[in-house]
Amino acid sequence: MKAKGTLKEYTVIGRKLPTESEPVTPLYRMRIFATDPVVAKSRFWYFLRQLRKFKKTTGEIVSCEEVKEKYPLKVKNFGIWLRYNSRSGTHNMYREYRDLTVNGAITQCYRDMGARHRARAHSIQIIRCESVAANKCRRPLVTQMHDSKIKFPLPCRVQKNHGELVQANRPSTYFL
Repeated sequence: MKAKGTLKEYTVIGRKLPTESEPVTPLYRMRIFATDPVVAKSRFWYFLRQLRKFKKTTGEIVSCEEVKEKYPLKVKNFGIWLRYNSRSGTHNMYREYRDLTVNGAITQCYRDMGARHRARAHSIQIIRCESVAANKCRRPLVTQMHDSKIKFPLPCRVQKNHGELVQANRPSTYFL
């Protein structure tokens, strides 16, 4: 899987094809993060092959729908449980991100895992992703944003004099 662009959340529902010995087969629903529906269906079969004893040739996709964010203008904290294959083995991990949407947080996670752990997109498996309350957050990178009196100072601001093309002295940019 290539993680190009923003990843989207899909709900893929599939089942084993009915046979004479088994006329009614159970449905399997998965929450898949992928770039497009084709990749989402492919990932669905990849995971289902590992979990149940059937594959794409003996099964069918009942539906594949993109899930839209309910509140895309509210900043939320997301907890992501994942596993990934590194050069030395398989690892489980919990990560936290702050974003407007689940898709943004998952995309951030894939970029971060590639940067920090050199994990390729195909070797990352998202186990669970959910919104986390501010008091339940564990990671300092997320909790530092929970201060109600947070400030973002600009210590190195350049003030320009309008109208003058050339200035004789060097500008002072340090204002604290």
